[in-house]
Amino acid sequence: MVTLKAATVGAMTRPERAIDLDEALNRFDELWSPRIVTRVNGYDVRVAKVAGEHVWHRHPDTDEFFLVLHGEVSIALRDGPEGEERTVDLHTGSVFVVPRGVEHCPRSASGASLMLFEPSGTSSVGQPQGPVPEHVDATTGHPLG
Repeated sequence: MVTLKAATVGAMTRPERAIDLDEALNRFDELWSPRIVTRVNGYDVRVAKVAGEHVWHRHPDTDEFFLVLHGEVSIALRDGPEGEERTVDLHTGSVFVVPRGVEHCPRSASGASLMLFEPSGTSSVGQPQGPVPEHVDATTGHPLG
């Protein structure tokens, strides 16, 4: 197992060694509260623990990339011409991209962990389509710490 050791570059901490994602996930417990593990070309590489339902939201200026590291996640989408809803089911190792502007709501009945790629500064709740639940952290990502 590699210990995360970092050097500060500008306002972001960059790893000097490979990052063990399981170790990164073990550093926090909060759900729906993504941690930034590194940055690449203006994008955050974030990890998050999830359980229950997020909030219906959209990102008008960017796609949202999901990689399921552990568990199962469903992403409900409203992307039909009449706003019809459909669900994409993901399991460990699955990747899905929600296109920019598409209203979506991730959820996990049994809990999961995710890797997300988003432009730095992107809010985890984008433009929410209703009240943000207390268990969802409206953030642009927290340092891994």
